[in-house]
Amino acid sequence: MMNLALYLDSGIHQGGWRHPQAATTGGRNWPLYRKIAQRAEAAKLDMIFVADKLAIDDVYGGHLAHTVQHRQVGWSEPLTLLAALAAVTDRIGLGGTVSSSYSEPYTTARQLANIDHISDGRAAWNVVTSLTHAEARNFGRSQHFSHEDRYRRAAEFIDVMKALWDSFEEDALVVEKCSARFADPARFHRFDHQGESFEVQGPLNLPRPPQGHPVVIQAGVSEAFIDLAAQHAEMLFVVQPNRERAQQFYQTIKERAQHYQRQPDQLRIMPGLVPIVGHSEQDARDRAEHLKSLITVESGLSFVSASMNIDLSQYPVDGPVPDLREQITGSKGRFQYVIANAIEQKLTLGEMAKRYAESLSFPSPTGTADQIAQQMIDWYQHQACDGFVILPTYIDENEDLFLSQVVPRLQDAGVFHQDYAAGTLRERLGLVKPANRFH
Repeated sequence: MMNLALYLDSGIHQGGWRHPQAATTGGRNWPLYRKIAQRAEAAKLDMIFVADKLAIDDVYGGHLAHTVQHRQVGWSEPLTLLAALAAVTDRIGLGGTVSSSYSEPYTTARQLANIDHISDGRAAWNVVTSLTHAEARNFGRSQHFSHEDRYRRAAEFIDVMKALWDSFEEDALVVEKCSARFADPARFHRFDHQGESFEVQGPLNLPRPPQGHPVVIQAGVSEAFIDLAAQHAEMLFVVQPNRERAQQFYQTIKERAQHYQRQPDQLRIMPGLVPIVGHSEQDARDRAEHLKSLITVESGLSFVSASMNIDLSQYPVDGPVPDLREQITGSKGRFQYVIANAIEQKLTLGEMAKRYAESLSFPSPTGTADQIAQQMIDWYQHQACDGFVILPTYIDENEDLFLSQVVPRLQDAGVFHQDYAAGTLRERLGLVKPANRFH
């Protein structure tokens, strides 16, 4: 069966916040977050997905003015939000972003283990390496880690997290009052990790999560990402602009996983999708054109500058796109493609930025519910993906045509479940529970 996750954000489209029907959050609208999560659960989606960024972008022009004037700012902290959502939902998975560059494994392992316990086995975590120098400066560094360094750190971070979750075994607590025996000492494991980035003694002071390990999500497309994901990821959130590239990536990552003695079905590949659903084809086109008209060139340039870690204000907006592919220190895999495509199409810098601001290079099918459902089925049946992360253009508090119209068509076609199966998120995704490394 296809898997579906909903990106819980105010909207991915950089003009979406200006739409008359858009509900904005600025990172603080708890009633809206609760309503959207419960709406997604009513539609039987597998997961809510909460992204994060650890700074306000200040790369374009060397300050944050363009960002705060032209784009939505304010990110809800994912793990506290997921803990709150665990209390107001029952079945839907809860995934949140964690930066391996600016988090400590012990603290993060405790937080995620607790969310998994609170939610009865519904937690997932999206491991990112972060992108920008602004984020680095909030954590005592003058600039961000190099691409290679941050991926080595991420690999070590993931390994330590898993060791911590295994270090306090599930059956460690015996609670025998008469014999004054609260826990079995043999079920606790000190592992004294001393690595390049972290030193952690262990064990964790919280029992192993219900899923063993919360589901590991990773996002990216670069070569370093592919290698790390092939070793560790269980769900991959990726940018694939068309079916052909998605099929190639799907085959590559599944084969790479086998190289690391992993079963291909233990990686769920879920490209992002930005659907624009209309009541008719013309209605969908009108919606798309209206959204495009709401984008400012500054919003696009601010976003692209921060994502690449390159200040694009030094280049003329109406001039050709400069070939900056070798200078990218941020999101390499995505923007090497974006720049190459813009140069091939002879776009100006402003045109590239505004086009990117529409969907952030995710595919954005525009049409009726039947048409969009068919495109998704086509990708799924041609082994381009195992499902999708749905990224709304904006959040409409009163309706969601994707959930109310597209999802039922996927269910009727037999490619998406009608109801939740029993068990944890990991079990519903068809993922095995990891063995404890200390056994």
